[in-house]
Amino acid sequence: MKITRISVYQVDLPLEYPYWLSGGRLKFECLDATFVKMETDAGITGWGEGTPWGHTYVPAHGPGIRAGIETMAPFVLGLDPRRVLDVERAMDLALPGHLYAKSPIDMACWDIAGKAAGLPIADLMGGGSRTPRPIASSVGAKTVEETREVIQRYRDRGYVAHSVKIGGDVERDVARVRDVESIRLPGEIVLYDVNRGWTRQQALRVMQATEDLKVMFEQPGETLDDIAAIRPLHSAPVSVDESLVTLQDAARIARDGLAEVFGIKLNRVGGLTKAARMRDVALAHGIDMFVMATGGSVLADTEALHLAATIPDINCHAVWACQDMLTADIAGGRGPRNKDGHLHLPEEPGLGVEPNEDQLGHPVAVYQ
Repeated sequence: MKITRISVYQVDLPLEYPYWLSGGRLKFECLDATFVKMETDAGITGWGEGTPWGHTYVPAHGPGIRAGIETMAPFVLGLDPRRVLDVERAMDLALPGHLYAKSPIDMACWDIAGKAAGLPIADLMGGGSRTPRPIASSVGAKTVEETREVIQRYRDRGYVAHSVKIGGDVERDVARVRDVESIRLPGEIVLYDVNRGWTRQQALRVMQATEDLKVMFEQPGETLDDIAAIRPLHSAPVSVDESLVTLQDAARIARDGLAEVFGIKLNRVGGLTKAARMRDVALAHGIDMFVMATGGSVLADTEALHLAATIPDINCHAVWACQDMLTADIAGGRGPRNKDGHLHLPEEPGLGVEPNEDQLGHPVAVYQ
């Protein structure tokens, strides 16, 4: 089997509500999505998606994905998509770094491999837990009152996990953490996500002021060096997200004891192939995981769900459903959808969901 054609589509995915990132650093209302259709000489087609969370969140943006695919396509065409390691090496040789641009190609290869084997991707990867995964909400950085309103809106949809954005103002952050904990329901999973929005002194002041609550913070510093510097000075569990980009990052976090949780975002780390190695490092060191897309449609959410299904139930806290934050649905209701605050693994071979091509418009590029 060989890859014969790669078609690239660009689609704007509007958000239902404007979104504010931690620390007030970013407000946006639409995501720039890239969809990849990969065709083979065996008649099997695979789909991939890359949708960064805006363009000021991490070093990734929509046009960069499409430029990266243009660079890598000549090196990928003619390869067997089922041999995902060969495709991975070809992309890494053609374009060092730029992991977010490689993710949709990797995703399309896994989709084809699963279809060829007649198995869902999670089963093909050797996992395939059918335990529904809790969906984590994404509560943008707002006032205490607005935070309550957003959390309740997600509770009304059945959500039992919440990622509450904080950062940038010590007194406000302490107040928000304490207020959310005061209304926290039994069994709810709450992660306070700083998104790198604290300096070291801000991190220590908030984390020490809330030690009695035993809450968990995500990315409480800009870099792994920042997280390491304050590590001995607080007792809060830490999740590392934006600073977890490469396998080397995962190894350092595990070796130096910098975090108890990995926040693995598939588009950021380069796709399923590279993310699976991070999963294994985490499991070998007793580190739990959240697994998410950086953003995007039900395709991106489903990819994350497949990796989550390869993680033992006890070690996987939650996934994300960015689809619930969008006003556009490019798959016509197909694929895993919110059921009582959880996503259920699809049984179809491969990814288990495809877009409606007529909603994607014409390709912006075709490589063959």
